[in-house]
Order: sequence, then structure tokens, then C-alpha cells
Amino acid sequence: MILSDSKPSKIQSLLTPIQWVHAYWVSRCIYVIAKLGIADLLKDGSQHCDALAAATNTHSDSLYRVLRSLAGLGIFAEIQPRCFELTPLADCLQSNVPGSIRDMAIFRGEEHYYKSWGDLMYSLQTGKSAFEYLYNMDLFEYNEQNPLQGEIFDRAMTSSKDEYTEFLKAYDFSSIGTLVDVGGGKGSFLSAVLEANPTMTGILFDQPEVIDRAKNSHQFLNNRCQLVGGSFFEGIPEGGDAYVLKHIIQDWDDRRSCAILRNCYQAMGKYARLLVIDFVLPPANEPSESKFIDVNMLVMCPGGCIRTEAEFRELFKSVGFKLNKVIPTQSEVSILEGVKITS
Repeated sequence: MILSDSKPSKIQSLLTPIQWVHAYWVSRCIYVIAKLGIADLLKDGSQHCDALAAATNTHSDSLYRVLRSLAGLGIFAEIQPRCFELTPLADCLQSNVPGSIRDMAIFRGEEHYYKSWGDLMYSLQTGKSAFEYLYNMDLFEYNEQNPLQGEIFDRAMTSSKDEYTEFLKAYDFSSIGTLVDVGGGKGSFLSAVLEANPTMTGILFDQPEVIDRAKNSHQFLNNRCQLVGGSFFEGIPEGGDAYVLKHIIQDWDDRRSCAILRNCYQAMGKYARLLVIDFVLPPANEPSESKFIDVNMLVMCPGGCIRTEAEFRELFKSVGFKLNKVIPTQSEVSILEGVKITS
């Protein structure tokens, strides 16, 4: 079937064709400004570019040219010659504020990430991850071997805390006795769920080196959470009433996704629930960030992809789960609830 829709998408309506071509200039400028912490330096008021350059060990004239360019987009404002202040668009580049994107901007702009996207053509020609081609390992192995990048990854993955409120609104976690967060990183999501449900206990499960970082994060409540290290390709802790996989399945091809889901199935009791929190691709020409996240998975992950509801349903069925319901949230992410198929 040929799909046609003459209506411009939301994304198309925001940018002119030449701006499509130049878009990466903007993202690189945002990356360096986020990396330098410029927005944090301006949180108490405007500063002259010379002072900002001195604080960040940068060249004042060059920093000015970058800030002037961003100010032209409403990101910062030049209120006097060479003197800048925050704007509502720049607020999110601060650290530790609601809606902050600083950690994500840094993560997306780091050399290994940027170079991989620079080799997008390789992925198009081969169907394989450009990241693996460049670094001869997957992103998770890279983070393990480069602890600083692992920390940057952890911070970026926990920077979307506003999403957690939407998940808690969309799904009733109150009936869950023990929640197992599979691949839960440093536990920020699990911590949010535990805080909202005082009688719940949790099990945080991730790679041993990630769990080691989680032990120092001080995010867990009154010893209500066990921290367990291991590989979800080898086995998953038993004893949970629900098992959550947040942005995990998107990282892997069907074979490895099935391996993770199968290990969940084996760990789960008869009445336990599976909760996959992930993007679900919308149809046809509907604009969606998830479609670009899908390309990102192509570039960065070993067979990773964003799936349609039908593809999730088939994936669940292949390992013995029924896709019980798909629960939308106010974000583009949905909660897919699975239960064991019973004869």
C-alpha cells in the first residue's frame, strides 16, 4: 500500500529546508554550552562574556559568537553588549531543575555518540550499528570500560524524571507488593515508584558495575529495595509481583529481546505482571520523536529498534506472554502490560 499525506508534519512546519540541513550546528552549540555549564553560571543573574569565559577556561570572543547564535533562537538573551542572561528556553540547560535536558545534551554530544551518527551511512548500507563498527563493542560494554562515560550515560538516563510522574498517573502501581526493575540503572525510577507506594518493596537489577554506582546514589527508601547485580541475558531475580523493563527492549533485536523476556517469564509467578515502558511507533506519516529514536537505535545499538503495537504483541506471544493492554501516557512513551498466557 502506498501511503500518502499531503499535510505537513509538526516537525516540517517548524523548520525551513535550509534549517533542516543546518540543524546539527545548533545541537553542537547546545552541547558545548551544556558541557561548560553556562546556564548554571547564569542562574543568579546576567554575566558578561569575559566572566563566563574566565569561569569556563574558554576564549571570550569565541564563546560570545556561540552564545550570540543561540540567543538568536531564544536560547539565552544578550541584554547589553556581550552580556547574557537566561531565557525560558535556556532554563532547561541548568542542572537539577525540573525538565532539565543538560545531561542528555551532554550525552548525545559526546565524541563516541556524535562520531557514530557521523557514520549513519554505514548503518544504512549494512543494517548494522555504526557504533559497534567504530568501537568493536556495544554501547554498554563501552560504558563498562569507560567509567566516566558510564556516569554520563547514567545521568542522561535518569534526567527524564518528569516522565516518572506521567507513568505514575497512567498506571496503578498500588497493588504491587514487590516490583523488580530490570535494567533499572541507578534506580531513580524504582525510587520514585517506592516513594509513591509506601507499602511496596523493590528489587533493582542491573549489571554489577551499575549496581555499584547505584549503592552510592542514596535514592532508596528505608531499606525497602534489594540491589542485585547480574545480566538479564543470563537470569533475573525471582519473587516479584511485577517486572518492569523501562527503555530496555528498544536497545535489542528480536532475538536478544526475546532472551530478556524469556528470562522474565521464567522468573515470574503465574499471576505476576510484565510492564514494558517504551516508545510505540505510530502509523504512517504521523510525526513522532519515536521515529528518530528508532534511527538512533539503528546507529547506536546492536539491532535495537522502536516497535509498533503489533510487533510488541508478536514479541510477547513468542515467549508466552499476552499483551494485555497498552496504556498511553502524556509523553510519547506507553506502558505495555503483559501477563502469562494460560491454557
